[in-house]
Amino acid sequence: MTAPLPAGNVPRESVANPSDLTIDHVRDAAERIGGSVVNTPMMHSITLSEITGADIWLKFENLQFTAAYKERGALNALLHLSDEQKKRGVIAASAGNHSQGLSYHGTRLGVPVTIVMPRTTPTVKVMQTESVGGNVVLEGETFDDAHAYARQLEEERGLTFIHPFDDPLIAAGQGTVALEMLNVKPDLDCLVTPIGGGGLISGMATVARAINPDIEMVGVQAGLFPSMYSRIKGEDRDCGGDTLAEGIAVKRPGAFTAKVIAERVDDILLVDEPALEKSVSLLLQIEKTVVEGAGAAGLAAVLSNPDRFKGKKIGLVLCGGNIDTRLLANVLLRDLARQGRLARLRVTLQDRPGALFKVMRLFDAHNVNIIEIYHQRIFTSLPAKGLITDIECEARDASQVERLIEALRAKNYTVESVELN
Repeated sequence: MTAPLPAGNVPRESVANPSDLTIDHVRDAAERIGGSVVNTPMMHSITLSEITGADIWLKFENLQFTAAYKERGALNALLHLSDEQKKRGVIAASAGNHSQGLSYHGTRLGVPVTIVMPRTTPTVKVMQTESVGGNVVLEGETFDDAHAYARQLEEERGLTFIHPFDDPLIAAGQGTVALEMLNVKPDLDCLVTPIGGGGLISGMATVARAINPDIEMVGVQAGLFPSMYSRIKGEDRDCGGDTLAEGIAVKRPGAFTAKVIAERVDDILLVDEPALEKSVSLLLQIEKTVVEGAGAAGLAAVLSNPDRFKGKKIGLVLCGGNIDTRLLANVLLRDLARQGRLARLRVTLQDRPGALFKVMRLFDAHNVNIIEIYHQRIFTSLPAKGLITDIECEARDASQVERLIEALRAKNYTVESVELN
């Protein structure tokens, strides 16, 4: 057993180096947290393998108690605290899964946990953190504001700051995911892992490099937040926007984790929002499992780069399942629209009796179900006797909708399909 690292966020990001994170540290973390976190299932997906052309193995970290892998690192850090540090309590800045994992295990161990979140944090995330025992403090408009205030409270109250990713103790805990994966499937060719701040992939890459240096380590970031990608590749890309993968939407990646990634990760790929949406939808439809956008990033990368991964044995981490139900519903409906199973047709009509009825007869003839109808008479460039009708409908597939459009145009209707971006 290796000598344990110092308690709390030590070594700090300014002095921590890759040598502070070894497979022995990860194995020690596995022994330390064993029995207190779920050894989640690792399963082969026959259907996703057929779709991607790769051999897909899924690690269901969305089945942790707080629905995310973050519990592992948080618990490892908590178990390194001295009795005095446990008594005083810990603090973190997080509006995501780290806050819940730290709060849950802190409460379970009797350690007071303070979480600083921006005032803009959705109420549901505040409530989720409080429900597992965290004391939430709202401060500032941005994460940077919340982080600065957390460091201020750390000094004022004598608390121990636990970083969500840029800490060898955190990364060691997260690396236990790879230990479990390679215990089940030791002959994996590649691990495709989401990157936000870099804690998860740092720990997993450390394990992979030690057990089998031939395993390819590929990181994935949302195209809107390519922070680690830019840092490693020396590029200057814009970073920001509304991404589905909010769990990996990090503008400033870890300094320590960047060193580990530069040394132990082979490549970083970027994925766009449609790929993330499709992957969330596929995992629900095929595997009957709910994942957040970050949790689907690995699958999104494989789907977006079929030639790169074809024929390889791929391990994917479904790193979290905390997604708002309304957002999930939108993702599923948008995916149906991209498949052509839902459509919105914009039809120009004359405002006269029976005009809409005649159009409805064509929908009936093609067995296309109408969901909603919207009339627009006023805010239109058409003549006063004209109107625009948007008709939302559902069909078996895109070809059925296309046949309906052809039939409408054959009757001299002006029709256009309203497409998703």
